[in-house]
Amino acid sequence: MSAGDLGIPPAPAIEGAEHVHSGKVRDLYRLPGGELLMVASDRISAYDFVLDTAIPDKGAVLTQMSLWWFERLADLVPNHVVSVDVPAEVKGRAVVCESLAMFPVECVARGYLTGSGLREYADTGAVCGIALPDGLVDGSRLVSPLFTPATKADLGDHDENVSYDVVAGQVGEETASRLRDLTLAVYGRAEEVARERGIILADTKFEFGARPDGTIVLADEVLTPDSSRFWPAEEWSPGRAQPSFDKDVVRGWLTSPASGWDRTSGEAPPPLPDEVVERTRSRYIEAYERLTGRTF
Repeated sequence: MSAGDLGIPPAPAIEGAEHVHSGKVRDLYRLPGGELLMVASDRISAYDFVLDTAIPDKGAVLTQMSLWWFERLADLVPNHVVSVDVPAEVKGRAVVCESLAMFPVECVARGYLTGSGLREYADTGAVCGIALPDGLVDGSRLVSPLFTPATKADLGDHDENVSYDVVAGQVGEETASRLRDLTLAVYGRAEEVARERGIILADTKFEFGARPDGTIVLADEVLTPDSSRFWPAEEWSPGRAQPSFDKDVVRGWLTSPASGWDRTSGEAPPPLPDEVVERTRSRYIEAYERLTGRTF
């Protein structure tokens, strides 16, 4: 499926930068020196569609939050950021980063059971081949965090949860072990930091790449509401869906009678009303401000 089929608009031209790829949220450019310019747009996706309605400031929130986290994780793993000296038209929502050989796996850490992990547990009693105790419910805290990797799907397709052995078969046992250890170490640090600020980091996904010398580097975005499930700790209550700092406001409206949208029709979702846009923007900003202690 092409970017256009998903509703992704053409990437804007940036002088001196060659556009190489667009995802649901980010546009990637190559700079003359071989480094990459990664730009976070205000696009928002839901149910495999990029919506026509943007969320103001979302790209800036994602970029600034990632940078904040990269600083706090630097002693655990190097990251891909080279500079925040970017063209004026994308200032605040873009970074210059290394060009890496990316590993073909989403490195997911789960400290709580929900989402696709909950569905897999309900069917098999396990997640990614890891057996779990009976009686867990939506939102249950796991005894210890799990490394539950997923394949990287093509644009428009769903990532698929896989076992550790599948990852080892793709990248080799030594690299797979290193990716697992780094994923759990980063999650452990971030979960502790978030908890101190009244936020539960239920799960998150990371992407890693390798430098020419083999050094593994943390890349893309990290620990944002788009890549993670953040729950307000004071509202955590296992046995139901948890309120979260992400696009649940959008999903909820799209699946409500108010939207008039039939998810099974194959047609693109309707534009979001102003009230849904503002509530969604507020949730992203609240997550940033609660975590960083900074005013956006």
